[in-house]
Amino acid sequence: MASDESVKAKRPARVRADEIKAFRCKNLIVVIEEPENPRNIGTIIRNVNALGAEKVYVVDPRKVLSDDWQNLRSEPKLSKLSVSAVKWTFVKRFDSTEECLAHLAKNKFVSVATSPHVKGRTNKFLHEADFAEHAKLAVWFGNESRGLSDLAIEHSETCISIPMFGMIESLNLATSSGIVLYEVTKQRRDYASRYRLRDRRGERTEPLPTLMTSER
Repeated sequence: MASDESVKAKRPARVRADEIKAFRCKNLIVVIEEPENPRNIGTIIRNVNALGAEKVYVVDPRKVLSDDWQNLRSEPKLSKLSVSAVKWTFVKRFDSTEECLAHLAKNKFVSVATSPHVKGRTNKFLHEADFAEHAKLAVWFGNESRGLSDLAIEHSETCISIPMFGMIESLNLATSSGIVLYEVTKQRRDYASRYRLRDRRGERTEPLPTLMTSER
């Protein structure tokens, strides 16, 4: 265990990074397909970082973003919109949905689509889905006005939606991403706390913590 002196010697950001390392959700990627508003990109990056997902992929045919993550990290507008979360979150852009899907398939990721009910697909409400079933998961969010493309939905295992009970049955992209990612990361942290392996094998004798303490 590190001594008090060695901890004090670390920069505050590095100390925080060490504290949260065990709570990050490995192999959880958030995909944003052709977002219209750069502000939403920054907000989703902020949500991804705050809730513990691993990476953000952006399907960006208009080339709003740089191909170089290091350039993205230092881009003033994106840094401001994400409240500097882009400095701590890996972001990768793709020219097309096809390119992104091919990359995910190559790396054996399973996709789920955030979308209203789609005829002929498996549809579930957010709380009904098992987000810990697959070791590698990509969660797709669509364009603010058009939603996800037919191609993205076709290549997704499940369509998930947030149950709504108001007269207005819609949420903006930034809000919906926060709600969805809270449930996804909560489930995956809970699974990792109880099992070492997939298919609920390797049950731990003592569950790992899933929440950090508030003590400082």
